[in-house]
Amino acid sequence: MSSVLENDIAALLPRLRRFARSITFHREDADDLVQVAVERALTRSEQWEAGTRLDSWMFRIVKNAWIDEVRSRTRRAELFAPEEEGEHVGDDAAEAHQQRMAIEKAISLLSEDHRMVIGLVLVDGLPYKEAAEVLEVPMGTLTSRLARAREALQELLSDRARMKG
Repeated sequence: MSSVLENDIAALLPRLRRFARSITFHREDADDLVQVAVERALTRSEQWEAGTRLDSWMFRIVKNAWIDEVRSRTRRAELFAPEEEGEHVGDDAAEAHQQRMAIEKAISLLSEDHRMVIGLVLVDGLPYKEAAEVLEVPMGTLTSRLARAREALQELLSDRARMKG
């Protein structure tokens, strides 16, 4: 195992965690997911082809690890809001925090495919071509999923705004 590869993987940790958070919506699940992905990458480093994009390879590992996790879970009871969601009550940042929570809630209501494409393209800023490779779908599929995901997200957020206003 090359220490260069280990260092390159370590440098990707913030991006991997951000992607994991965008598809899991729970800090602990995201951390566990990144840990599983890094472990898989390190134990299977011979599968990575030098000269290819390490970030795409790692995002694909995260995606596949999440699919494995979702498949292995049994249906859980409805989750309570994480403890940290109550930290900003009465704070000046409460409005911004509420907006962020509304966006996270809207994204959580999207399908798994839509959450993944939103996480890769809109949250992490991955180019369409790279995101399509990570998700192992044709470019046209990626762009149509992204368009549908954006449309669904706008609808969910506008429904929330109408209910609030």
